[in-house]
Amino acid sequence: MINQNPVFIPGPTNIPERLRRAFDVPTMDHRSDVFVDMFLPLISRVKAVLKTSTGQVVMFPGSGTGGWEAAVTNTLSPGDRVLAARHGMFSQKWIDLCQRHKLDVEIIETPWGEGVPVPKMRAALEADTTHSIKAVLVTHNETATGVRSDVAGIRQALNDTGHPALLLVDGVSSIASMDFRMDEWGVDIAVTGSQKGFMLPTGLAIVGISQKAMEATQKATCPRYYFDFEMMLEANSTGGYPYTPALNALCGLSASLDMIEAEGLECVFSRHHRIAEGVRRAVAAWGMELCARDASLYSDTVSAILVPDGFNANDVVTHAAEVYGVPFGAGLGDVAGKVFRIGHLGAMTDVMALTGIATAEMVMADLGIPFPQGAGVVAATDYYRETNGVSLKLAAE
Repeated sequence: MINQNPVFIPGPTNIPERLRRAFDVPTMDHRSDVFVDMFLPLISRVKAVLKTSTGQVVMFPGSGTGGWEAAVTNTLSPGDRVLAARHGMFSQKWIDLCQRHKLDVEIIETPWGEGVPVPKMRAALEADTTHSIKAVLVTHNETATGVRSDVAGIRQALNDTGHPALLLVDGVSSIASMDFRMDEWGVDIAVTGSQKGFMLPTGLAIVGISQKAMEATQKATCPRYYFDFEMMLEANSTGGYPYTPALNALCGLSASLDMIEAEGLECVFSRHHRIAEGVRRAVAAWGMELCARDASLYSDTVSAILVPDGFNANDVVTHAAEVYGVPFGAGLGDVAGKVFRIGHLGAMTDVMALTGIATAEMVMADLGIPFPQGAGVVAATDYYRETNGVSLKLAAE
């Protein structure tokens, strides 16, 4: 049996054949001019995706979690106070990482399904008259709940209170899929990975660094070596690495950027919104709700769908994989068993999304979950037909 069904997990994402082939390169001397010529242009091209002209970019062999660790260890010292909201599995994991590095994390507990609570964060910053908070952590797109947070709102709170804390942002499941504005939002560290919007296998932790964050490295005393910004930037300045780079992943990144640039970054964002909206209309037609509690919070890369009371969402995920060979995302942490997740990011089209929606309908029918059969497919199909060519029109304007 040939099984080439797309995956509907929120990363790693489907990999276009063009990018799979880009990894298939012979061994290259990473200290040669050939490597330098391939590598150096990637830096400015990734900056364009992050929308920064003032920051720097480093690309560590690793994943987004490595990017979190780099952000923390390069800018902070044990005992430093950090402000963060816990509102999903990935915001929780970043908090855990900070605590393991002996940072003092002030946690604002937030219901899962909500975003970073800007008013509460603002109040905490206002109360910190001695400026003991050294960094604010924000998970831009909480993958566990399908919630997008207001990064610009947190920057405004920092500015309004005159607080000098660094703004560290997890953009792992948003960057290169959803609009992200490093300079405009005053982001000091932006973290992402190759396996999400860049449509590649796991292998690169991509980190944007502001000048303010680089200045903070001079005082930070958290131990670091592999993830050291200064060591990496010094080697990168002449087109090298301080150790063996993820050569094949960098070749893949070059090809990924070719695809993003050819489509147009704003069209990439438009496509993701359009596909996500089709999924959301399907969910509404089923008579179900998303975990995200308000439309302003909806993620354009993953939808976490609440199943009716009396049903276990894990059964949906297991049945889809075992019977139809289609992977959906399981619920994590506080929403385990309550939601299943449809990832719709990276290499995704409306036609691919429809296969995921149709599969979800087959699974729910098999499991006896009540919903009007066919309603989701019809709702999504109607929307995709009405909006066909939207991204192309945007590119032509």
